[in-house]
Amino acid sequence: MKRFSLLTATMLSVALAACQSQSEPPAEEQTPEPAQPELLAAANLNLADGSDAGSAELTAADDVVTVSVTLANLSEGVHAVHLHTTGMCEGPDFSSAGGHLNPSDNEHGTENPNGSHLGDLPNATVDANGTGTLSVELNGTREDVLAAIFDEDGTAIVVHEGEDDYMTDPAGDAGGRVACGVLADAAS
Repeated sequence: MKRFSLLTATMLSVALAACQSQSEPPAEEQTPEPAQPELLAAANLNLADGSDAGSAELTAADDVVTVSVTLANLSEGVHAVHLHTTGMCEGPDFSSAGGHLNPSDNEHGTENPNGSHLGDLPNATVDANGTGTLSVELNGTREDVLAAIFDEDGTAIVVHEGEDDYMTDPAGDAGGRVACGVLADAAS
């Protein structure tokens, strides 16, 4: 009987150990941490009178380039925001910024079958306090996007008085330019 009890106890111990090892969770696979965004450029946005209208940052994580804009002191409503071909913001109309950044020579608008420009960004909604934000990943590889933005005459971010209809060439029927800022290379 002792021998039977000892054998039974041993078998129970082995069975319990087997059950315990089966219920342990498998070792977790290590997933790589997402890349931290690298600040590539920044801009201070100003109204025609020189007062603050917000800021913008250009960041990259791996091959994805993102532009993030924080707006301030603007009229309530929906405003078009675009990247423009020339890094110059002379008021009062900011026409010095040129047209939309368009290295592929497309028509304007994310809803245009012949579009869109690299400079075509989504509209930003400004609340009753005069503030708003937008963040968007730019189309193209990091190399191509940065080559277009950091060309010899630079790039400006322009805020318009109205909303972009995402269709009408060349500027989405967004009205006049109310704020502007030049993207400055973060490395310099």
